[in-house]
Amino acid sequence: MKKVWNVDEKLQYERALAEKGYHFIAGVDEVGRGPLAGPVVCAAVIMPLDDLVIGVDDSKKLSEKKRVALAEEIKAKALAYAIVEIDEKTIDEINILEATKLGMKRAIETLQLTPDIVLTDGNMTIDISIPQKSVIHGDALSYSIGAASIVAKVYRDNLMDEYAKSYPAYAFDKNKGYGTAVHINAIKEQGLCPIHRRTFTKKF
Repeated sequence: MKKVWNVDEKLQYERALAEKGYHFIAGVDEVGRGPLAGPVVCAAVIMPLDDLVIGVDDSKKLSEKKRVALAEEIKAKALAYAIVEIDEKTIDEINILEATKLGMKRAIETLQLTPDIVLTDGNMTIDISIPQKSVIHGDALSYSIGAASIVAKVYRDNLMDEYAKSYPAYAFDKNKGYGTAVHINAIKEQGLCPIHRRTFTKKF
């Protein structure tokens, strides 16, 4: 049975914070921690709570068509949003966890509105002066984090589709840089391309 989109469930964190006087609540999330190639992409959004985008959920649970439509609606309705890429060279230099934290920090600091509080997915602590709260499975449980996850996912997927044109052997348009059999075979046959993460591909 298909689960109905439950507004009370999705807004539980945002409403609790709003009752405490937090007005601008930012959700932040990343996409692309696991791939062998390409950047990690972080998005931060501040959404109005009186004009909702119905259907926001963990980006991984949505079809590509639905994600793309929702991303446009989220960006149109957002009070502010920002998208930041941290490239494969930085990931190799400082590691993926630190790269993710850096991307989230930059996304929050790039917002045109300063949030009163930031909701992060998982147990991520970011080096910011703004109050923050981490939510386990936040992309599924928090409207703001879910919105950020959709914006980040659509942006990164589009980016990898573009990289596929420059490096067709690796089928980035299909695998988005993740380690599929086709991708790994291409690495073994062709070697690495400029956007591969060297620290992720040592065994190849």
